[in-house]
Amino acid sequence: MHVVVAGGGTTGHVLPAVPVIERLREQGDTVLFVGTNSGLEEELVKPLGIEFAGIAAGKLRRYWSLENVTDVFKIVAGVFQSIWLLLRRRPGVVFSKGGYVSFPVSFAAWLLRIPVVAHESDFSPGLANRLVMPFARVLCTSFAETRVASGRLRVVHTGTPVRKELIQGERARGRSLSGATDDTPLLVVTGGSLGADRLNAAVRDALPELLQIWHVFHACGAGKKVASTEDRYRQEEYVGEGWGDILAAADIVISRAGANALFELLTLRKPTLLVPLPATSSRGDQLENASYARENGYALVIEEEDLDTRSMIAALEKLDTERDKYGQALAGFQRQDSAEMIETVLREAAST
Repeated sequence: MHVVVAGGGTTGHVLPAVPVIERLREQGDTVLFVGTNSGLEEELVKPLGIEFAGIAAGKLRRYWSLENVTDVFKIVAGVFQSIWLLLRRRPGVVFSKGGYVSFPVSFAAWLLRIPVVAHESDFSPGLANRLVMPFARVLCTSFAETRVASGRLRVVHTGTPVRKELIQGERARGRSLSGATDDTPLLVVTGGSLGADRLNAAVRDALPELLQIWHVFHACGAGKKVASTEDRYRQEEYVGEGWGDILAAADIVISRAGANALFELLTLRKPTLLVPLPATSSRGDQLENASYARENGYALVIEEEDLDTRSMIAALEKLDTERDKYGQALAGFQRQDSAEMIETVLREAAST
């Protein structure tokens, strides 16, 4: 089978596709990844040894901007580039992982009668996937509770694929990488690959109290490190290799509530304090994801406007003292072989 995978704009629209690509390659299938020309997606998939193609992609915005007009021309250009790519490659199926680059590829595939399988990571579909859905045959969802006006669209709950290196992380190596060389419990903080300014500031403000109890490893985002001489505080802008080890070593995690990060933490069964991106800065998807985790007893949630040293310390103390309670809830989280399930859906779509 020859598969075209499309996605990009952020790492969250690429990394969950990696386990699917690896599984397809193990089965002898060929894969072409189509992303933006920014270089982000190409760099992320380069270690997989697959072919990459970059196309023009206009960003899809929910607000008025002059760039919405100019980006229409990028979208049209991306559609024509996608048609040319698909005519040359004649894939059996297109796997759309989301992000604004997925729309021109999915639309071109629909025009050429090539089946499209899309995957939605969040609790409710984002704008890009809502635009892709009319051209897809199947929508794979992370959450069983996700509801869409499906029409002819088949909806399959697959969960989100989690990379092998995260599942196979080693605690001892993670403590060494994080700098936690003694018996101090390890608190890992992450705001995603781009970082989270408000979360970063709140953690740094709370360091005098945090470091009395924890060794803190802070993945703070590109260009967001600050000067510090604290022995129990280590910062890295971004962690690629070794992130699975650091998560394996974490006793508690503070994180944004992006769907991919959330599913990784649920899969690894880590007690977590979630600080979702507020609705003023997003479409509210992280608030939905965090609400799901809180209602199922998987995590504690503090909304960004309520985040300060006092609320953070109180939440961490609760997670620590009620570790067994949260551990039992996390043990009930249904872990699936999402990559295998998506591979099966892709094969079914390609054969029809």
